[in-house]
Amino acid sequence: MVGTAVFSVAFVVAAQAVFASPVARSGYGVKDSHNVPRGWKKLARAPASHVMQIQIGLKQSNFDELEKQLYEVSDPAHPKYGQHLSAGQVEELVKPTKETSDLVHEWLGDNGIVPSSYSAAKDWITVSLPVSEIERLLDTEYHVFEHADGSKVARAPSWSLPRHLHSHIDTIQPTNSFFRARGQVSQAIVDSGVIADPSLKVLSMSPEIGAVCNTSSVTPQCFETLYKTKGYEPRSTCKNKVAFTNYLGEHPIRTDGELFLEKFRPEAVSVAKTFPQLTLAGGPGDEPLSAEDLASATSKEANLDFQAISGINYKTPIISYSTGGSPPFIPSVSTPDNTNEPYLVWVNWLLSQKSIPQVISTSYADDEQTVPPSYARRVCQQFAQVGARGTSLLFASGDSGVGPYGECVSNDGKNTDKFLPEFPPSCPYVTSVGATKNFEPEVVAYRPAFVGPDGVAHGNYTSGGGFSNIFDIPAYQKKEVTSYVKALKGEYDGWYNPQGRAYPDISSQGLYFAYFWNGTEGTISGTSASTPLTSGIISLVNDALLASGKPSLGFLNPWLYSVGFKGLNDITSGSAVGCGVDGFPAVTGWDPVTGLGTPDFPKLVKLAGGKL
Repeated sequence: MVGTAVFSVAFVVAAQAVFASPVARSGYGVKDSHNVPRGWKKLARAPASHVMQIQIGLKQSNFDELEKQLYEVSDPAHPKYGQHLSAGQVEELVKPTKETSDLVHEWLGDNGIVPSSYSAAKDWITVSLPVSEIERLLDTEYHVFEHADGSKVARAPSWSLPRHLHSHIDTIQPTNSFFRARGQVSQAIVDSGVIADPSLKVLSMSPEIGAVCNTSSVTPQCFETLYKTKGYEPRSTCKNKVAFTNYLGEHPIRTDGELFLEKFRPEAVSVAKTFPQLTLAGGPGDEPLSAEDLASATSKEANLDFQAISGINYKTPIISYSTGGSPPFIPSVSTPDNTNEPYLVWVNWLLSQKSIPQVISTSYADDEQTVPPSYARRVCQQFAQVGARGTSLLFASGDSGVGPYGECVSNDGKNTDKFLPEFPPSCPYVTSVGATKNFEPEVVAYRPAFVGPDGVAHGNYTSGGGFSNIFDIPAYQKKEVTSYVKALKGEYDGWYNPQGRAYPDISSQGLYFAYFWNGTEGTISGTSASTPLTSGIISLVNDALLASGKPSLGFLNPWLYSVGFKGLNDITSGSAVGCGVDGFPAVTGWDPVTGLGTPDFPKLVKLAGGKL
């Protein structure tokens, strides 16, 4: 997984023989500690000579002002609405103070450490060091931990700093974060070919919808009809862009994109041949599937992202970002172990660019409780910077309802029953996207596990949603969330945090998308399908705005909750099934399973002030 590295058996054996010797440091105190999440076990000490790349998050000088300005430019009732900040303005607000920068550099210099790189605002410093030096620097011990799936990482659940630096450094990673960028498409919900799902029913549909929509394989022709984008001609393709991110070694396969467009958008086949694929931190390049890719079914997620966006909005330039750091990685003395958290690598690179896409889709997340709160807050603050610059960040809400069966317990050592919110969808500065199925009306995307007539097992899938245990309810959704919690009348009390940031914010179709992988048509499901689809539609709204001389929507949520909800189809049937219970129900208005609803494109354009 991204953010993890593969450690060989030989590596673990070596770790048992070659121990680092951390020295107790006077003036040090524990800066951060985090319980090892379920599913991980400690094997041995990490070898002293193993080189790792660590990132040091310096305290930002004026994030409160950045947040204030983010909400001002994103609130349609504010005079500054739409006046997004430049890269330079954002960097000025978050760069560390001279005192912070000097103290941290003095500490590094005293330890003979020279930084290898910086983020654009100098709020992150990257250094590459052997484990023995990191242990001495942070007065800690790194051990090799193994996940239930066999992957191994070197982590230090508790680490320390000189006490005078505690207020100047927010986080250092990788130390105690066990975050894994889990794709929101799993083998449980990827189906090779159109399948016979016994839960599907013959639906009553209008002639217009019935002519193009089929629940067993949903196509771009259905989406454009259902969400009313059909017939719209983009007019701002020189200004407007939409992008998607890839991790876990994923990258979109051009030949599969060509096959998809040949069938569903034959006039757009050239798009699959020419859209830019950018690689970061040693990510996979623009290449066909390898034998290893085929064996591990890699790039189904990336293919889905490109095909979902191009199917609804192929005329707007599409960009793919593939970030490295995933296994297999063979540790060595001379090569830094790229176990950086994936979002941090990507978002810091993005913020260093002077021009960035107006909409970016991401379909990867993990349980929020795998992430130390200090680190989650800092990554979330990086996302706020992107939003302040006028970009909408959309994240999939998850595919396990309120939590995966058998895993819904706390990570605080008490093992109490808890729903499991996900990060980054729980970050208040991003827009989280849930999933629906059926058409007239749409309902919560849910499919119970079943075994098909071919004997193949298909897993349970439900649109994800919940309440953060790290982030408080933001003002833009406080009324809706408070009202929803009150209406629950105590149901699930103790299982969730009623004061937490709640998600998703919006939703769209997410069951049985038609797509191609390895030259074969099949279907694929998940909020990883609804998220790029919604991103493509939001990008079309931006096109209409830019063509009308208006700025792009930027950070969506304040607009969605105050105005945009009037342009959404409310979903009122179904629930976020998970953790062995029905989970949060969909209701009239906002709910933590489909958010405010699904897009009605013409209404959204009108509400945003654009013209069709």
